[in-house]
Amino acid sequence: MAKEQEVERIAKTLDKMVHKKNTDGAIYLLRELKSMKMSLETLQSTRIGMSVNAVRKQSSEEEVQTLAKSLIKSWKKLLDGAEGKAAEEKRREGSPLRSSTSKDSPGSSDQSRKLPEPPTTPTTPTTPKFTSFPPAPVTTDSVRTKCRELLVAALQTDDDHKTIGTDTENLAAQIEDCIYQEFKSTDQKYKSRLRSRISNLKDQKNPDLRRNVLAGNISADRIANMAAEEMASAELKEMRKALTKDAIREHQLSKVGGTETDMFQCGKCRGKNCTYTQVQTRSADEPMTTFVLCNGCGNRWKFC
Repeated sequence: MAKEQEVERIAKTLDKMVHKKNTDGAIYLLRELKSMKMSLETLQSTRIGMSVNAVRKQSSEEEVQTLAKSLIKSWKKLLDGAEGKAAEEKRREGSPLRSSTSKDSPGSSDQSRKLPEPPTTPTTPTTPKFTSFPPAPVTTDSVRTKCRELLVAALQTDDDHKTIGTDTENLAAQIEDCIYQEFKSTDQKYKSRLRSRISNLKDQKNPDLRRNVLAGNISADRIANMAAEEMASAELKEMRKALTKDAIREHQLSKVGGTETDMFQCGKCRGKNCTYTQVQTRSADEPMTTFVLCNGCGNRWKFC
């Protein structure tokens, strides 16, 4: 448990480095991970593979990139080994019981009659995944099929789907089916909804959305119905918030209020019939911002 907590701490630290676009010191964390004996359970619970892969892409240091690739490669072997073991156990469970030595032992003929009959249809072992989704309905509609292919390409924008181990084809089919069930047709509304999902999932500046969908933190039904504001990256949300705040502040300035003056000349109509208002938009030790309104043509401008 202590080792898992330590790996989780390193993962959070690496994620912060990627978010701040500053990977200084990442090499020491990667070396610490290199010295640890990693288990499949720890890889799954901490998702350290995603964090290391993100640092590899962000860093320009060759040593960081090389060590990150080495770690991901070794963890991939651990995953492949677990998948092979699970598949072998599944195959053994589905195979008929055989006894090569029972033929020579007394009463072997009676024992052989009690053995279960071999199954008529052999069972196919399934490959375990970190993130699994229920099977989506199959479709023969060419438009729906094309949309699913575009969603798969968007989900596979980088290598995160390999690190997480997600069946992107099945996930894409889930998302497309949720959208289709809402509109019941492949009309313009259906296509617009699909285009917005694909655009946001492909956005290189918003990898968190894609990773959360791949990991199952955001369900197929949820991503199918999210608004554009919800899918936006944290940076874009802050920018929109700031622009909205400025727009509201300027809108709240009264057109008829303020102080009338002829000290300013309008840049549009060249008139001097103006009204100005001063607002403290910055810190208290900074000068106030002056908003000017031309009473003749309605032109607005501001200066400090």
